[in-house]
Amino acid sequence: MAVTDFFAGEIVTELLKTLFAISQKSLFCKSTADSLISYLNQLIPIIDEIKYTGVELRQVRQVQLDRFSETLRQGDELAKKVLTCGRWNVYKNLMLARKMEKLEKNVVRFIQCLFPAHILADVHHIRVDTAQRFDRLDRVSERLEQRLASLKIGGGGGGGGGEGWMEEALKRAEEVDQMNWEGNLVNFGLDLGKKKVKEMVLGKGDLGVVGICGIGGSGKTTLAREICRDEEVRTHFNDRILFLTVSQSPNVELLRAKIWGFVMGNDNLDPNYVVPQWNLQCPWRVSVRTLVVLDDVWSLSVLERLIFKIPGCKTLVVSRFRFPTVLNDTFQVELLRENDALSLFCHSAFGQKSMPPGANENLVKQIVNECKGLPLALKVIGASLRDQTEMFWSSAKNRLSRGEPICESHESHLLERMEMSVNFLSEKVKQCFLDLGAFPEDKKISLDVLINMWVELHDIDGEEAFAILVELANKNLLTLVKDARVGDVYSSYYDVAVTHHDVLRDLALHISNRNHISQRERLLMPRREMGLPKEWERNADQPFNARIVSIHTGEMIEMDWPQMEFPKAEVLILNFSSKDYFLPSFIDNMPKLRALIIINYNSANAVLRNFPEFLSLANLKSLWLEKVSVPQLSNANLPLRHLRKLSLVLCNINNSFDQSSFPSLLELTIDHCEDLFELPPTICEMHFLKTLSVTNCHNLQTLPAELGKLRSLHILRLYACPELKELPLGMCELLGLEYLDISQCLKLSRLPQEIDRLASLKKIDMRECSRFRNLPKFASSLQSLRHVICDDEVSWLWEDAKKAFPNLHIQVAEKHYSLDWLDE
Repeated sequence: MAVTDFFAGEIVTELLKTLFAISQKSLFCKSTADSLISYLNQLIPIIDEIKYTGVELRQVRQVQLDRFSETLRQGDELAKKVLTCGRWNVYKNLMLARKMEKLEKNVVRFIQCLFPAHILADVHHIRVDTAQRFDRLDRVSERLEQRLASLKIGGGGGGGGGEGWMEEALKRAEEVDQMNWEGNLVNFGLDLGKKKVKEMVLGKGDLGVVGICGIGGSGKTTLAREICRDEEVRTHFNDRILFLTVSQSPNVELLRAKIWGFVMGNDNLDPNYVVPQWNLQCPWRVSVRTLVVLDDVWSLSVLERLIFKIPGCKTLVVSRFRFPTVLNDTFQVELLRENDALSLFCHSAFGQKSMPPGANENLVKQIVNECKGLPLALKVIGASLRDQTEMFWSSAKNRLSRGEPICESHESHLLERMEMSVNFLSEKVKQCFLDLGAFPEDKKISLDVLINMWVELHDIDGEEAFAILVELANKNLLTLVKDARVGDVYSSYYDVAVTHHDVLRDLALHISNRNHISQRERLLMPRREMGLPKEWERNADQPFNARIVSIHTGEMIEMDWPQMEFPKAEVLILNFSSKDYFLPSFIDNMPKLRALIIINYNSANAVLRNFPEFLSLANLKSLWLEKVSVPQLSNANLPLRHLRKLSLVLCNINNSFDQSSFPSLLELTIDHCEDLFELPPTICEMHFLKTLSVTNCHNLQTLPAELGKLRSLHILRLYACPELKELPLGMCELLGLEYLDISQCLKLSRLPQEIDRLASLKKIDMRECSRFRNLPKFASSLQSLRHVICDDEVSWLWEDAKKAFPNLHIQVAEKHYSLDWLDE
């Protein structure tokens, strides 16, 4: 018997029809028939899964299915006898009932051994997928050979350019082979959309600008990324595809420069390059096929400035809105059909494409129906119900059903439905989720920034904050981006970032903005504006009760700030894009201010004009400055006496530490500060400092000799300071030091001779320190040392220490390369 005969469904279909009839007419066999119906319905999805692969089964598997098929044939004959047996023939009915019970046991035995069927499905998926991947790799290899041949690699005419083509081709081959969850979403109903968008992108030349539109969370970006990964599309455009996220508050000139540089073949174009208008009018004799994808476009005026009508250049616009005056053709992303929606929900809630045995089918379908086919809602709500009790599911269904019915403003109703996922969080986790709305869309949020807020607002420490983020990530309410080295107690939370989908951010804003503006706990600007919202200014005559104030503007001068009072404000976040910035004068009206976060998104560092003028800053406990020229942070008249945590990221340090005093500082982070050539000696006067992180400062050459004065220091990070040549002898006086990170200090060649005095040192990270040739004589005397991370060529230096301390773990680091910073 061929597998296709079994899977044709004739046996199962006929048996199910008969069993349904028995369930309605036969008293003796009703319960057995109902059970058999349930078992067979569980089996059908697995059968279909194997059937649709179109691959023949091996002989052993075929024999198993033949036996089960014969059992079902006999069951079908038995069921027909039951159906034709007279009601009053009690003895015969009892005998047939026993045979039906035996049939049920045989079916149950097979169902309970579903593992072989699952293996069959998995094996066939792998076989089909592997064949497709080999086909793709073959095509990539052929294209690579053609390119190398055209460049005459090895013939003296290719030069270094040939090697560049080889690296690029290999990189593209690896990208094609990477499949993530977003790509798999195409299998849940977006395949038809992919086909139509491909037709627009590869179609007639007069369709220079085409679009994908739909409501938030409908899979627009997923579909666009799948188009970029498609082999036929990549071949058509010769791998010249540029994907850019525009967002609600874009830096238009920077985006224009990126697009122009890509189209012109100059990927190293200066970010501040201004595209001259006359270039766009030049005659183009040669057209090179190029695809530019503009994702998350919100404004027609912005879109018009980002479109370059150049022969061969195709633009794909992804937006929630239609732009009929600009787009030549548009594909409207439709909501998922019932079956696709159910499959996606089950994938998120159960980890498989179908409902598992024992699931309440009716309840699951009711919840799926409330999601109205929106992929993001299905993903988020499904994840929030994962591993929950049936009572929890029933409560969730009731809460969803009380929402308003679907209508033209479906997006606003989506927020009401998605809020269910947030309401089932614990109160502290929910508040942390709502805090994420204080940051701009499409920007990575450092965990360090969040901790600055949460420590002051919710009385939690770093470990609990990380656990909350993991919980939110597991429920698909955010995406957690981790550095490869994160994981132990000495890891820097600066290396952990969070990204937030704009629909989920809208949800946080929607919940936070319900009360009257003066009564809100969070006063947030949803997007960047030229100045403060008019609603804020209209209500400035009365105090605002917000604990968090988040502002997002461009350049602000002193006269732009109105007088406002924030008697309860504990966190102030200033997001802006400017080279010059005046801090708001109402900071003096924030007596409870404990955390100040200032982030500049401009390509150049901003000058803060009036930083040390505010009396309220004297009570500040946490300060984060990013991409600014750091002013005089404190002085004798206004010392930051209570400041415990200071972070300077992408800043110009200048002489900001020369006369500054931080008597209570516990943590100092200096990252990517290019003008830092020498660590200021005044830092050594911070006697309570426990953590000092000086990372990615590529021009740092010298550490102060008095570093040993930091007697309270537990953690010293000097990661990625390639010009640092030596560690001062004074650091051997850091008797409380537990962790030392000197990784990627490329010119560092030795440890201090008296390093054995660091009696508390437990861990050293010295990966990518290739110049080390020996260790100090007494390095093996580090009695507390338990963990060393280094490269393979350096690991042998620690063998003597390992003999002295058998518990010492020498970890050979794996090579890790990341270009995530380019996304910023």
